[in-house]
Amino acid sequence: MWPQGAIFVALPQLGPILVWLFARHRMPGWCEGQRKPAWCPPHKVFLLVWTSMYSVVGYASYLVWKDLGGGFGRPLVLPLGLYAVQLTISWTVLVLFFAIHNTGLALLHLLLLYGLVVSTALIWHPINKLAALLLLPYLAWLTVTASIAYHLWRDSLCPEP
Repeated sequence: MWPQGAIFVALPQLGPILVWLFARHRMPGWCEGQRKPAWCPPHKVFLLVWTSMYSVVGYASYLVWKDLGGGFGRPLVLPLGLYAVQLTISWTVLVLFFAIHNTGLALLHLLLLYGLVVSTALIWHPINKLAALLLLPYLAWLTVTASIAYHLWRDSLCPEP
């Protein structure tokens, strides 16, 4: 697995690291003024879970890359191209949540991301079943995140009197 696998696991961490570097002063107040659901984790737990998910999904992308022969050949375009798009959207969600604090736009991106991850899993399944299965915890986390975003967005539209 070394060094290519390590690169695939580390690359997705770039998004959360950049968000933390440029928006860490705004993170503690990521939903101040909004009625945060009681089951919503603190921002540090939120970022820790995202980071863990990125590691798992990065490893899954490595499995697909390896099973398709490595390199940068034509068979990799769709499976890893779709992964690159969903990774970019995922990083955008972090920016929308923690830097911009726009839960409505984050929710829209999360719904798009959910569809992209499902599509990625369906495309990866014939290539590497384990890689596709490794996306399931990510989908579960996206469900939790979308639920939080929905509650925060809804409550921002209907504030308490």
